Amino acid sequence: MNDKTLIVVVGPTAVGKTAAAIKLARYFKTSVISADSRQFYREMSIGTAKPNAEELAAAKHYFINSQSVTESFNVGDFEIEGLKVIADIFKSNHYAIMAGGSGLFIKAICEGFDDIPPAKPGIRERLNTEFSERGMEHILQKLHLADPAYYNEVDTNNPQRVIRALEVYESTGNPFSAYRSAQSRKRAFRIIKIGLNMPREQLYAQINTRVDIMMEGGLIDEVKSLLPFRNFNALKTVGYSEIFEVIDGNTDLKTAVNLIKQHTRQFAKRQLTWFRKDAGINWINPLEDDIIAIATKLLNTQLF
Repeated sequence: MNDKTLIVVVGPTAVGKTAAAIKLARYFKTSVISADSRQFYREMSIGTAKPNAEELAAAKHYFINSQSVTESFNVGDFEIEGLKVIADIFKSNHYAIMAGGSGLFIKAICEGFDDIPPAKPGIRERLNTEFSERGMEHILQKLHLADPAYYNEVDTNNPQRVIRALEVYESTGNPFSAYRSAQSRKRAFRIIKIGLNMPREQLYAQINTRVDIMMEGGLIDEVKSLLPFRNFNALKTVGYSEIFEVIDGNTDLKTAVNLIKQHTRQFAKRQLTWFRKDAGINWINPLEDDIIAIATKLLNTQLF
């Protein structure tokens, strides 16, 4: 039996994945691989709720501040680089922790992701122009027609993901969902998955509080500093898009903050829909259950 184990912590935004991952990493004396696709980007901190300096000092983290918003870093890149990091951790430790809410990126590490052919030149630029001129509903309608399976899973407030799926479809003639391998690749290590969730009212209260903290922490100034980069796909996401609308004079701040909270709640719901399809996830309430005890029990009972 291979005793190398990847402990994966998943769940919706604001549920407490960072704290849980650090607790596990300290207990098992190992490192954390972040699987939050927005926290890769070093220019985006407040609006992505990155671990703070104290949290980063408590356990070594990978894929936090690892990329620039100007760089392309997709799920295939994450699979390749993430597996390298895990292999490196396993050279000196029996355990590694991966935590995040980006289901596709987690799936890539745990099960593999089919190679996607390169996009044809000019398609992304045209789709970005369509989005700018005709709005989110237009590109969502296109995705619904082209790839209804992925449409039912994608964060509908994240044009970056929608445009990427359309780019693949228009480049290859195949839906983006077709490139997610139905045949899982066997990894050379054991994988244990723990899902965090709590009653909806508590989760939504934590989401609303987090957004208030972001605003108090300087989200507006962070978004202003990113104006030169606003056309990069990484910035077409919740928390940033709404503040750009304020800066452009298209809405007021109070409305934008309420929209960030609403869109984040909708995103959390879609994350839960994604993760609930995975029968291998062991669900716990982080407010009530001891994640160390749960992880230890799973390690002792789950066969490789």
